[in-house]
Amino acid sequence: MNAIAFPTFTAGMVLSLSLIMAIGPQNAHVLRMGLQRQHLALTVAVCAVADIFLIGLGVLGLAQLGGLSDKLQGALVGAGVLFLGVYGWQAFQRFRRPVQALPVASSAAVDVAQPTSAAPAPLTRRQAVLSALAFSWLNPHAWLDTAVLIGTASLAYGQGSTVFGLGAAAGSLVWFVLLGGAAFWLGRRLNSLKVWRALDGMVALMMWGTASVLLASLF
Repeated sequence: MNAIAFPTFTAGMVLSLSLIMAIGPQNAHVLRMGLQRQHLALTVAVCAVADIFLIGLGVLGLAQLGGLSDKLQGALVGAGVLFLGVYGWQAFQRFRRPVQALPVASSAAVDVAQPTSAAPAPLTRRQAVLSALAFSWLNPHAWLDTAVLIGTASLAYGQGSTVFGLGAAAGSLVWFVLLGGAAFWLGRRLNSLKVWRALDGMVALMMWGTASVLLASLF
């Protein structure tokens, strides 16, 4: 990579990481799959590919079209509000009735003073792929920030926009691999109902807060 391309590649990677690092629906889903030991590698791969698709769409398409139309943007926001509201409700129900979702090797890993219920049924590979795609593509921030913002920013680099897009794609891939590794590592140490309740409570508040902000933006 020549001296001119390297700063462009790095700029794309830095912008991508700055947009994706905030804990959102997609990142929360990866964390949960990692803690549950359910199709983590598959989830990481699907989320990364879905993000790279949006980046490519933004750099090669939406930027040249001037962004999304008002109607399409409104439809995406409305779908996102519904999706976040439902997922927030599910997380709130788990917060109220915590479940031990991780298999444990010994009773010492679980706070026996806490009531437990049966772990949820494991997802099939197809369900894991569809879930990862839903969290990646039904989130309006993924479209507005990843596709539109990165696509628009790439225009500043002229003929180097493709290199900028490749840097952004690399940033997304690096982030999801690191997040998946962190989730797997934490899963070995945080197999506790208290941790699950805290995670689900945080997710519910985050989802509902984001949905409220999105809903307000429609008016």
